[in-house]
Amino acid sequence: MTTTIQEDTFYEGGPAKGDLVFNLLLGLTLIGIPFAVGAIVRALWLRFQITSRRVSVSGGWRGKDRSQVVYSQISELRCVPRGFGAWGDMVLVLSDGSRLEMRSVPNFRATEAYILERIDQRSAGKDESEFKGFAA
Repeated sequence: MTTTIQEDTFYEGGPAKGDLVFNLLLGLTLIGIPFAVGAIVRALWLRFQITSRRVSVSGGWRGKDRSQVVYSQISELRCVPRGFGAWGDMVLVLSDGSRLEMRSVPNFRATEAYILERIDQRSAGKDESEFKGFAA
């Protein structure tokens, strides 16, 4: 008998379109060419999947690198707004000290709130289960 746990998708897709447009405009200058190339690579191969159970990031050359993190592994979330707050960069600091960077996350303020809510739910459930069965 197998049981499946419901997993609701909050966001699934690529980086913010505004990041690509802004960097392509910046690429018209000689200094902005590397930024434009980086934005094109992100637009082609970077994909985010944020669900009620985990955060998955596919990226790297041709999108072959994949990282998955469950909310109980996240100890801290750091965010930096970009594009006048339309999109932003996030860093998930994991409990073992490693980091997962998420660049050009669209609607990042809502995404940040969603991830923080899940982290709080997981840590609250973890705290209760740690002390269950112990008498004071």
